[in-house]
Amino acid sequence: MNIRPRTPDTPPASRLPATSRRSMLFGTAAAGAALLATGCTSNENNDDAGTDSAGAEVADDKPGKKVTVGFAGPQADHGWLNAITTQAKKRAEKYQDVTLEATEGSNDNATQVGQVETLINKKVDVLVVLPADGKALTQVGLKAMRAGIPVVNLDRVFSSQQAYRCWIGGDNYGMGLNAGHYIGEQLKDKKSAKVVELAGIDNLELTRQRTKGFDDALENYPNIEKVARQAAEFTVESGQQKMSELLQAQQSFDALWNHDDDQGVGAERAIKQAGREEFFMVGGAGSKRVMQAIKDGDSVIKATVLYPPTMAASAIDLARALGQGKGIAGMAEYEIPAQVTLYSAVVTEKNVEEYLPIGFT
Repeated sequence: MNIRPRTPDTPPASRLPATSRRSMLFGTAAAGAALLATGCTSNENNDDAGTDSAGAEVADDKPGKKVTVGFAGPQADHGWLNAITTQAKKRAEKYQDVTLEATEGSNDNATQVGQVETLINKKVDVLVVLPADGKALTQVGLKAMRAGIPVVNLDRVFSSQQAYRCWIGGDNYGMGLNAGHYIGEQLKDKKSAKVVELAGIDNLELTRQRTKGFDDALENYPNIEKVARQAAEFTVESGQQKMSELLQAQQSFDALWNHDDDQGVGAERAIKQAGREEFFMVGGAGSKRVMQAIKDGDSVIKATVLYPPTMAASAIDLARALGQGKGIAGMAEYEIPAQVTLYSAVVTEKNVEEYLPIGFT
């Protein structure tokens, strides 16, 4: 395993074994079968489909103990966040033994705390929480755990590990790292290549981690210099404004990494308005719109680095297993892991058909 020092918003990278790129995105139905939930173990001689070779009972598709899962996330005012909610609801519908109690979602910390407390008072069996702010929601996570309700902390991590039983989320550092390596490989033979970065919200740890990974990757390519960086706000409007500023400041460059495909809509508008096409663009998160552009091959967008919203589906799988007191298929341990970090695959024209089904709108 590749374990990195923990930061407040970056748990240890407890990477799960995978046999393919899809198994690293195990929130989808196909990939879920690879690891979390679904089906028997890999031991074909085991007559009991509900246990692994060590005798641990694992979750599968067969109906079991009924579990009520409470789900609380931020307001779905962003394509990726909307996909998170959609993924969670669709996954819950797959199981006859799962009842999902979902809140409306809020970006206001006090409101979200109140929503989680309501779920605690309803005595749900398990909680899945994507906090608008991990630090601000830590106390209510602790309250749930102390009430005997295990918490699956989704993506934005609480400031205390005591506030959750399991964390699952994306790899922000790895996202930047993979974006940097992709750009580096495309430009490694060019003398004095220049790149620019359109980041997200700078006061978020996830943005700093993405930039750190990107910068670390570029260190492997001495011919490449990052000549400019602007921080946007994950919105179309901010993407357009900040990209315009980058284009005005840099008369020419070879590659652009944009942290977020939603703010990339605005960035693309600025690029078209400026009539610039001397560079290629790498997106972030994996929207269906960007994947289609990669497939069509008629824009500056050549790749996107995934931050898969399928993690919400996987969080439901983990919550179900917790509620039923089971482990997960494909692992020998009796318990589910404490942390699960998803892989940030790079989607290009070579593999876009494979990933299009999990692109978010």
